[in-house]
Amino acid sequence: MTYDVARVRGLFPSLGDGWIHLDPQAGSQIPDSVASTVSKAFRALVSQPGGVYPAARQSQAVVDAARQAVADLVGGDPAGVVLGPSRGILLSTLAEALPPRLWLGSTAVVSRLDDEPNIIGWLRAADRYGARVRWAEVDIENGELPPWQYSDLLDDATAIVAVTAASSTIGTVTDVAAIGAAARAAGALFVVDATSAAPYTVLDIEAMGADVLVVSAERWGGPQVAALAFRDPGRIATLRSSGLSTSTSGPGRLEVDGLHHALLAGLAASVEHLASLDDAATGSRRDRLVTSIASLNGYLRRLTAYLAESLSHLDFVHMVGSAAERVPTVSFTVDGVAADKVARRLADNGICALVDQPSRALDVIGVGDVGGAVTIGLGQYSTPYEVDQLVRCLGSLG
Repeated sequence: MTYDVARVRGLFPSLGDGWIHLDPQAGSQIPDSVASTVSKAFRALVSQPGGVYPAARQSQAVVDAARQAVADLVGGDPAGVVLGPSRGILLSTLAEALPPRLWLGSTAVVSRLDDEPNIIGWLRAADRYGARVRWAEVDIENGELPPWQYSDLLDDATAIVAVTAASSTIGTVTDVAAIGAAARAAGALFVVDATSAAPYTVLDIEAMGADVLVVSAERWGGPQVAALAFRDPGRIATLRSSGLSTSTSGPGRLEVDGLHHALLAGLAASVEHLASLDDAATGSRRDRLVTSIASLNGYLRRLTAYLAESLSHLDFVHMVGSAAERVPTVSFTVDGVAADKVARRLADNGICALVDQPSRALDVIGVGDVGGAVTIGLGQYSTPYEVDQLVRCLGSLG
């Protein structure tokens, strides 16, 4: 497998702005193929699906293509792909769609490592129906989410287990398969937020054991569109239909009315972009995705190791967490300098970074007590030169 980062960078016109973009958690840069697809679709897709005339059939074809693209990405079935404007809306819709009787006397298990979209919907539903909530805790020493704790958290009353596949702030990769096995043994619905893992790792909904997997396209270069993938599409029929849905069957039952078809066209184009990252990839789109993402993963593992090694030479900079398995995402603190001032120094030197990201994991670890944390992430287009510029700028703070 070969990964040609110079070729990949040429696919992103926005990189010509001269900035170093280390903020993919806020949205990856957009490849030209995706931007062109969305622009063309805005002009061409003017009708809703459902009609027999050409414009309606064209819109329906775009919806079908978007479902298939997500299915290829996660190794699932397009009949189980629910589309929506954001993961927060989709996960909240899922929580609302579960039968009320499921919540009576039950428990929902969520984790401190997760982003709010995979927490808040479950907390609200549990509060509404009087269900209990239990928390899986982060190891404050290394930032990992120990899977052994789930044997104590889960019991016959557990209805929901929600967990992230990877942290958006400290990069920790969770042992989803082990947690999923515990959820399955308890008979609970297992919901995995793969938003922060999807840009970097090959997803396989079967191997992960997830009943529902959520991804969000803006993290890998797509538009602001998200998707829920059900491992068993038939489960959708057991859920209450969204109050704004116009569909009576299939994934449309959980989709609010008014999906933007131009953005769905961009979603399919962004998955095709991912599949083309390694120009040696061949076969079906799923095959090409596996090859390309594995190639990207190998490149970014090396670059992340270089980043960690470089930061370790700055004794006043401290990385948060030291998980053995991580995506290329890092949060760090700087002795005696508040995080917002660090981010401003980086911006003054042409480097985009995030500061004080909302994170229960960072709160538990206690970064607020030392002035907050700066979060950076590497993307498809990141280079060793950009890492060097980051480290050089941080070095000036010492």
